[in-house]
Amino acid sequence: MTRGRSFLLHGGLVYAALVWGATFILVKDALSGVHPVALVGWRFLAAALCLLPFALRKPEPWRLLKEGATLGALLVALYVSQTTGLLYTSASNSGFITGGFILFVPPTMYFYAKETPNLGHWASVLLALCGLWLVTGGIQGINKGDAMTLIAAATYTAHVFATDRYVRADADFVLLAFHQFWITGAACLLGGLLLGIPLTVTTPRSAWAILFLTLVPTLSAYYVQMVAQKEVKPLTVSLIFALEPLFAALFAWTLGGEAFRPMGALGGALIVAAIMLGELSRLPLLRRDKDLLPI
Repeated sequence: MTRGRSFLLHGGLVYAALVWGATFILVKDALSGVHPVALVGWRFLAAALCLLPFALRKPEPWRLLKEGATLGALLVALYVSQTTGLLYTSASNSGFITGGFILFVPPTMYFYAKETPNLGHWASVLLALCGLWLVTGGIQGINKGDAMTLIAAATYTAHVFATDRYVRADADFVLLAFHQFWITGAACLLGGLLLGIPLTVTTPRSAWAILFLTLVPTLSAYYVQMVAQKEVKPLTVSLIFALEPLFAALFAWTLGGEAFRPMGALGGALIVAAIMLGELSRLPLLRRDKDLLPI
């Protein structure tokens, strides 16, 4: 991978983290006019409809259905738990706990690819966690929403590694995105019907939020993620995605009108340092085994 392409792919992942960080305040506000399950369902079904014309042009449009079902099941668990959790916890707590997915990365590296994380990997994860703690203010007390968001964090890790497996096997990006999106949307809306959950969107503000979530964080950011993960190692992806709570805090300080927190800014610097340390872990000097794959 050339330096220019590396910069482009890493920049795309930062873009994805930025737009996902913008969603915490947006989703929490939108929940005043739509049920969490309905919000997730309409968001992903609308994204699938946008991709439908492109998917139908493929020679075998139902190819990758199994892979899409796996990713779709993970997205249902991820977004239903995270979105519902926002009813009971703050956006900052939700950002921190979701960002805590990097806790699950080193063990997942081992069980997923039998790749043993080195000391640099572990140190970068711990450093990023310290930064996330400062950015969000930490967990003030575990509540129902915190517990639900922890499920989202674990599922987030599984989705990153499952996506990595499929895109590195030369899976078609459009079909992979299309199938996981429509399966996620259909599962949420069908589940909502069976459980008697209201599926209506009662305010224009919530409707506009769903439209934004469909076009930007869902369609564009997930596509960028899949393209980048074909060449960028999972730990690097995970550390860049650790910027998501930082961006959430920045949106809160600006658009959200929250007071600037110097300790939060320090936490952001620690997260950037963690990413740099993760990249330095590629050097043989910091690796215990010459056969370990680079980040």
